[in-house]
Amino acid sequence: MPTEGDSRISRPGTAVGALLLAAAVAAGTLTGCDSGGTDEKPSPKPAAVRLPPRHAGFDYQIGGAYPPPAGVRVVSRDRSDSPAPGLYNICYVNAFQAQPEERSSWPADLLLRDARGKAVIDEDWNEPLLDLRTPAKRERVARRVDRWIDGCAKKGYDAVEPDNYDSYTRSRHLLDAADATAFMRLLSRHAHARRLAVGQKNTAELAGRREAAGLDFAVTEECGQYDECGVYARAFDDRVVDIEYTDSGLRKALAHWGGRLSIVRRDVNVSTPGSAQYVRKAR
Repeated sequence: MPTEGDSRISRPGTAVGALLLAAAVAAGTLTGCDSGGTDEKPSPKPAAVRLPPRHAGFDYQIGGAYPPPAGVRVVSRDRSDSPAPGLYNICYVNAFQAQPEERSSWPADLLLRDARGKAVIDEDWNEPLLDLRTPAKRERVARRVDRWIDGCAKKGYDAVEPDNYDSYTRSRHLLDAADATAFMRLLSRHAHARRLAVGQKNTAELAGRREAAGLDFAVTEECGQYDECGVYARAFDDRVVDIEYTDSGLRKALAHWGGRLSIVRRDVNVSTPGSAQYVRKAR
């Protein structure tokens, strides 16, 4: 997703899928042994990593920063913006795909390519997927994303939100869940070393791998609309911030999870106040 710009709605699962995922999450959480296809253990978090408060007022501002409304205690903003003073701040980073305006700055061999050598594109956002198929390539991609994470830490953010964890589902079977988990683990280790917590962005099917990936909380889009909030709530002990993009989704999320999770309704473009598209509702 472009920085300083349009929002992304990832592709959530179905209600039936969520029921199956819940069982998988419960098993993964209880055993603690789902390593995403590797025996490597996540590094411990420094004691200084601060987790977001549960069931706190939340605002999603990745389309542009503005003064948080009254009652907001947690805010997510793009890495190009500064954190909101006095609040818990999450820094948005597009970690698994290349933004269109940055495509030419990526080495050509780090863009995922099919058998014909053509870059694999997320057509919804015109973003090439990054090639995470080998440890060496994951390390190279991580070095670049780590610089963005360093920028978040330097600005004073409390956490990072690496987007497109689910990009492997759009990779034409060139990437898999193990690749995504291994790459996320690299980012989490670096973020934790910078005293930043790490949020899982969507991707309910990998919630059971949270420990292997080094993830601390969840940032979800439309978990109420698609009956996935319970998957994240169980995996992350209610440390979940959810964005709904429809009134019906907001009603569903609040009806079932309004007393436990941080939930906000935003417009799909995550506009700023003054825009004709701007929508923000918390109740």
